[in-house]
Amino acid sequence: MTNELTVPHEVSLEIQYRAAMTTAGVIDRSTLGKVTVTGRDRAAFLQGMLSNDVTALGPGQGCPAAFLDAHGKVVSLLVVYALEDRILLELPAGSTEKFLQTIDKYLISEKAYFEAADDAYSIVAVQGPGAEKMLTDLSGATLDPTPYAHTEVTIAGAPVRVARRSLAVTPGFHCWTAADHGEALGKVLREAGAVPVGAQALEALRVEAGIPEYGVDVDETVILPETRLDELVSFTKGCYIGQETVARVKYRGHINRGLAGMVLEGDRLPAHGDAITAEDKEIGRVTSAVRSIALSKPIALGYIRREFFAAGSAVTIVTGDGPVQARVTELPFVRPV
Repeated sequence: MTNELTVPHEVSLEIQYRAAMTTAGVIDRSTLGKVTVTGRDRAAFLQGMLSNDVTALGPGQGCPAAFLDAHGKVVSLLVVYALEDRILLELPAGSTEKFLQTIDKYLISEKAYFEAADDAYSIVAVQGPGAEKMLTDLSGATLDPTPYAHTEVTIAGAPVRVARRSLAVTPGFHCWTAADHGEALGKVLREAGAVPVGAQALEALRVEAGIPEYGVDVDETVILPETRLDELVSFTKGCYIGQETVARVKYRGHINRGLAGMVLEGDRLPAHGDAITAEDKEIGRVTSAVRSIALSKPIALGYIRREFFAAGSAVTIVTGDGPVQARVTELPFVRPV
């Protein structure tokens, strides 16, 4: 398996980044939370729990979603993959046990059985324009072009479920396989030409793509509409926890603040939680910041008041070393090469 500790020294940050943007990078994602859901009521139960339309998914289909509290605040972000006999849930790293404890409070008589699968699966990501051809060549299978579509193939002599799931602005896949096959899968991908990508490069790719991370950019203090991630929501499905808040914002009001991107002047990198100001007032806080490899400038994600959403709006970020000027920009920060 490839992770930050096993990226060879000679594979520089720039090489890792360039692979994910122009060819193919391989990334260990096995720390993500994993849950299997079985039982005849599994889809119907999750339909009442999650923000997206789970019952609309056929086998081989998937979707991103959010699990909210009654006030519309985000308890978790996740991805749902529907199979013939079960549903796989992909959760933020380290959150499996909390998610299971929370969801269990809503189970009454439904035939839906949740089981932690953190130790059962490895997840290896392949990211970049060459990822699909690489996986097709290794498996001999044709991959569904639909986002979050997934199919089981054979790679290196063992089953691998390949899901279309991107971690950057380029195409990407998450490959689920048995935990004891993860190392062999990572090895065959590297032998096929995928470059190991570590945590620092992955963070730059994530922020440049404007992808919020749970626990960093999103948590239980944020209501779902503030993330500005409409792809997480079905506005035509039935009721789910937190729906009232989400629907009220959509049809009868607006958010007062939302997640936005900012490009900074100079070289100073702000910290998580640094204040964002404009017109001598605090208008928000930074959640993520990196030095963009593509732009050669510091960039940041953060929540700002809606009056400053327009691209080009001038803001100031108050760092520990003093104020830094910045401008709001549309997300993502970069486009595929």
